Amino acid sequence: MKRSLFPSDPILLVDDEANILRGFKLALGSAGINNILLCHDPRQVMSLLSKNKAEVILLDLTMPFIPGDKLLSMIVEKFPEIPVIVITGNNEVDMAVSCMKTGTFDYMVKPVEKNRLVSGVKHAIEIRGLQNENQMLKERILSGNLESPEVFSDIITNNRTMLGLFQYAESIAQSSQPVLITGETGVGKELMAKSVHTLCSRKGPLITVNAAGIDDNIFSDTLFGHIKGAFTGADVMRQGLIEKAFGGSLFLDEIGDLSPDSQVKLLRLLQEGEYFPLGADLPKIADVRIIVATNHDLQALCESGRFRKDLYYRLCSHHIHIPPLYERLDDLPLLMDYFFETTARSLGREIPSAPSELITLLSNYNFPGNIRELKTMIHDAVGSHKSKILSMDRFETHIKKNQSFSKTVSKKNFPKHDSWFTGSEPIPTLDQAFRALIAEAMKRSDNNQSMAARFLGITRQRLARQLKSFS
Repeated sequence: MKRSLFPSDPILLVDDEANILRGFKLALGSAGINNILLCHDPRQVMSLLSKNKAEVILLDLTMPFIPGDKLLSMIVEKFPEIPVIVITGNNEVDMAVSCMKTGTFDYMVKPVEKNRLVSGVKHAIEIRGLQNENQMLKERILSGNLESPEVFSDIITNNRTMLGLFQYAESIAQSSQPVLITGETGVGKELMAKSVHTLCSRKGPLITVNAAGIDDNIFSDTLFGHIKGAFTGADVMRQGLIEKAFGGSLFLDEIGDLSPDSQVKLLRLLQEGEYFPLGADLPKIADVRIIVATNHDLQALCESGRFRKDLYYRLCSHHIHIPPLYERLDDLPLLMDYFFETTARSLGREIPSAPSELITLLSNYNFPGNIRELKTMIHDAVGSHKSKILSMDRFETHIKKNQSFSKTVSKKNFPKHDSWFTGSEPIPTLDQAFRALIAEAMKRSDNNQSMAARFLGITRQRLARQLKSFS
């Protein structure tokens, strides 16, 4: 199984001592940093950088032919975007200060501990990645275009907020950091995860795990696998899903329901980039992109102590929050047409004609189940209709069952009583309040009296009498 290169552009190691170069390469390789370019002659550095992109440069200062401080100045001047980590046997403070003023990203004194070396290089990679993402995001926002719109073809939208999320997803595509996708149930978090995986161009598969209701033992065995004899009944070796996702992405859905013990293990996986199969003494490199999703408020779970704050901050390096359907109602006609067509095709029927009042009815519904609920409603209605014009009965029955006709009267959106008025305003009379309610209902229903009466909870006849009395 061939490992993918990390990072995508190589780490350039510059030192005139071959054994030091080999030692650095082994140390970084053991931490999953395997895209490395070695250079033992400082005279070749500028030529190498002109021909090859470099993610980070590790530079020795004490070398023949070109003084290290001069080479550092040349690199910073011509390639200021590349972080340079100086590694030298010179521990003089003046030299360190001079290098930092020149533009050095970090300064290490030989001999360098493995953990210090790895953490410094990983930090430089993260900072470089964030800079690249910010630049790409700016370019996409300014252009207003998507480089790969086909990747998002399964997400039906023309909403500006959603298109902005697509641009953001493209900008973080090549990052190795985890991606957190949040949003209410039914908004399409898994579709977004698939798009993020496709964008990152990793050769491995996307493996999905639902974390809800999984205890710690099952979580560990499912993700990490086990060796033969790891526990009673482990008669054969089991490959974990991380290994199956090798070179690809691991999507952990419902991450907010993960047990505390499993949260610790996931945190270690993210921090170290390696894991131990159950019963194993040697770790394996986790060559996967981690994507997680939840419909919970993770910050609230952190405050209540149900979710680790350190894990949350690791996961939200890149955060995509998908808005609920009631916040993107401009997509409703597009989604309705799509689901009418796909449902009719799946049932072997002709696409029915929808009454004009249907869009008005659905526009005033809060959709607690979001797009998934809309799809279910349309499938039910198309499956039961018998004439050319689609009946609204199934939609109205569904809405009544959910006890909400308008998003303005849902618990999420309806203001509290004490926020309707301020102390300085006179209280309207009942007649004035009733007139205002009727006017708003008629506005929201496009002057459809039957629908306005439903919103108000009165009969159409009574509404007609009230409208007549107002004239």
